[in-house]
Amino acid sequence: MEKLYRILLAEDEPKLNQVIKEELERKGFQTDTALNGKEAEELFNKNSYSLIILDVNLPYTSGLTLCKTFREKDKSIPIIILTALGEIHDKVKAFSIGADDYIVKPFYFDELFARINVFIKRSESLTSGNDILIIDDLEINFRNKIVKRAGTEIVLTAKEFSLLSLLCKNKGKVVSKKEIMETVWGMNFDTGTNTIEVYISFLRNKIDKPFSNKLILTKSGFGYFIKE
Repeated sequence: MEKLYRILLAEDEPKLNQVIKEELERKGFQTDTALNGKEAEELFNKNSYSLIILDVNLPYTSGLTLCKTFREKDKSIPIIILTALGEIHDKVKAFSIGADDYIVKPFYFDELFARINVFIKRSESLTSGNDILIIDDLEINFRNKIVKRAGTEIVLTAKEFSLLSLLCKNKGKVVSKKEIMETVWGMNFDTGTNTIEVYISFLRNKIDKPFSNKLILTKSGFGYFIKE
C-alpha cells in the first residue's frame, strides 16, 4: 500500500479492540484505538483519518451519537458501524444519521477488509480524471467532495456521494441494483434488505425534493438513472 491510510477504531471490548487493530495493521493500515466514546472524540478532534469504525454500545458516548457528531464535522469521511444489532430499523437509523456502512457481529475479517477497500479505492478513483461534473444545474466536485445544485451546496455522506457519483458518471444510462451494490457497497450479492431504496430516498430528499426539475429517476424492474 503506497499511501498510508489512518483508521480510527472505537470498540469497548479490549480483546476484540486489540484483535481488530492487529488485523488492520497487518493489512497496512495505521490504526488508532479508543475504548470509549470520549477517547474516540478526542482522537477525532486531534487527528486526520481516512476511515472510522465505531461500535454502537460505547461507554460515555454511544457510537451512533459519535457518528452524528463526526458527520456534522466532516461530511465525506467514511464511517462504518460495527454492532451486534442487526435489525433493519437499526441499520436505517444508522444510515439516517450519516453512517456509510454497517457490519453485524460476529463478522469475518475478510468482509471488513472488503468494505474498507471499497472506500479506499473509491477515494482514489474520485480524485482521478475530471474533477468537476455538471449535469443540468447539478455540480459535483470530485476532488473536494462538494455537491451543489443551483449554486446551493448540498451536504452528503460518503455513501450518498458515491451513489450519486455512480449515477452521474452513467448519465442517461440505467444503473441496476446489482451494479450499485457491487460498486458502492462492494458486494456481488443481494443483502436481502432495502438498503439501496433507502439511500435513493435519502438522495432524492436532498438532490430533488427542493427543486422542481427531478434528476434521479427509476426504471421499474431495472434500476435508477440520472436524466440527461
